[in-house]
Amino acid sequence: MTIINDFEEYKILDMANGQKLEKWGNYILSRPDPQIIWPEKSTNLWENAHAIYERSKTGGGAWNIKKKLPNSWVINYQDLKFNLKLMGFKHTGLFPEQAYNWNLIRQKIKQANRQVKVLNLFAYTGAASIAALKEGAQVVHVDSSRGMIDWAKENVKINNLEQEEIHFLVDDVRKFVKREIRRGNKYDIIIMDPPSFGRGSKNEVWNIENDLASLISDTSLLLSDNPLLFIVNSYTTGLSQIVIENLLNIYIMPKYQGKVMSTELVLPMENSSLVLPCGSTIRWENNF
Repeated sequence: MTIINDFEEYKILDMANGQKLEKWGNYILSRPDPQIIWPEKSTNLWENAHAIYERSKTGGGAWNIKKKLPNSWVINYQDLKFNLKLMGFKHTGLFPEQAYNWNLIRQKIKQANRQVKVLNLFAYTGAASIAALKEGAQVVHVDSSRGMIDWAKENVKINNLEQEEIHFLVDDVRKFVKREIRRGNKYDIIIMDPPSFGRGSKNEVWNIENDLASLISDTSLLLSDNPLLFIVNSYTTGLSQIVIENLLNIYIMPKYQGKVMSTELVLPMENSSLVLPCGSTIRWENNF
């Protein structure tokens, strides 16, 4: 277990009744989380929420805006900036626990002391891409959603990284990887953040339990002769991190020296010993 406790502009203020009360910069949001099964609240700050995401009995849900809130705002982590918005399905465009991986990516690029190529798959709004660009890496950023690509471009701009080399592609990840294999392209760092279920740019269906093994097998063929890092993030509660460790041991370890490891990422609650589990990160890394 790794506790992410250095994100100064993000705080969990309380957790109870299936909701988490979070402070994102200057704004407080209440969002559902199925892991929070205890009923006891520890603070009266809930009434200060600017917006509450409320589940619908028929599925889905919507934001209930309680106080004045901008359409978007910027949050900082160290020297990185991210543009936040309220999305239709409870999200804000950023997963704070991933700060663990942003730091790792930056560290690996610095240690390499050479030009590094990064492939970011299921790249979402581009936090990992921004981290890599900050250290001067060349980045290929792939996501099936045009809206997420546009959001990632906003994040590049607010970090003043437009001059860095990044290629944005709206594509189905599996098809893109197979084309890259045929092209012979190689990468020193590969990051993938696959959803449990999703649809590609042409309505292709993705199911992590059915498709992850073949994707890791294919993507491992894109590693360079001297790779640095291969990261897989998982939020699927029924898929053990040991299973993904096994996949990296099968498809990467026989060819490269290094090590496979994993950890569960958790976020702490303010003024409490409670922590919120936020999925696992599993990686292969070289032997620096």
